[in-house]
Amino acid sequence: MRALVVTAVAAERDAVCAALDAATATNAETAAGGYRPAALPGGYALHRAPTGPDGAPAAPDVLAAGVGPAAAAAGTATALTAAALAATSYDLVVSAGIGGGFAPAAPLGAVVVADAIVAADLGAETPDGFVPVTELGFGTAVHRPDPALVAAVAAATGGTAGPVVTVSTVTGSAARAAELAARHPGVLVEAMEGFGVAEAAAAHGLPVLELRTVSNAVGPRDRAAWRIGPALAALTGAFRTFPGALAGVPAAAPTPPPPTPRRTS
Repeated sequence: MRALVVTAVAAERDAVCAALDAATATNAETAAGGYRPAALPGGYALHRAPTGPDGAPAAPDVLAAGVGPAAAAAGTATALTAAALAATSYDLVVSAGIGGGFAPAAPLGAVVVADAIVAADLGAETPDGFVPVTELGFGTAVHRPDPALVAAVAAATGGTAGPVVTVSTVTGSAARAAELAARHPGVLVEAMEGFGVAEAAAAHGLPVLELRTVSNAVGPRDRAAWRIGPALAALTGAFRTFPGALAGVPAAAPTPPPPTPRRTS
């Protein structure tokens, strides 16, 4: 299964790339860590994985697309389009990185695999509260990854499956954390890119996953309590198991691109 992993920043990309075991190197290309940057339109640098003895990729390709859902969607769409034009299309797209965990279900260092990728703030505020974009009659607010893929990756990584919300503004108060938890029962992680990656994958008819490791608690911003280094290390550990997790799961059937919503009034 040929996979594209999309992160927000270079530190997350490098943590994913570090999962490639240099001991499996089969050619000179892999001697310096295995990945080789390839330029994409728009100035993106795709880190291409080396191939294994069978000619298949030894690991996912990895792209740092930028922070937030818009940047994530643009970068993912660019990489997917370039691959399609080169007749090297992907079979799976993965949004990955660190994120904030909702205590106590997702403590620091936890691995979380999204069973729902939710646009938490895509909609409208009304006197009666928040209304998601779907209730306004436009588009979608949730992408649901293949349950078999979610279960396989969660089992392989020792992670927990549950909803991950995508926001454009990171939560900085206990009140906002409580609001999100009430609106999205069972939510485990808050991040900023998953829904954008999922939208681009859906437009190409590809399945999507989101994998996050927890670096901080969702709520009041306390930078002294953040554990970014350990979360990045946990991300590397999770992706060491990733190829094996995918090997036992049949490829998901392609899904048709979603229709383009049109205003009727």
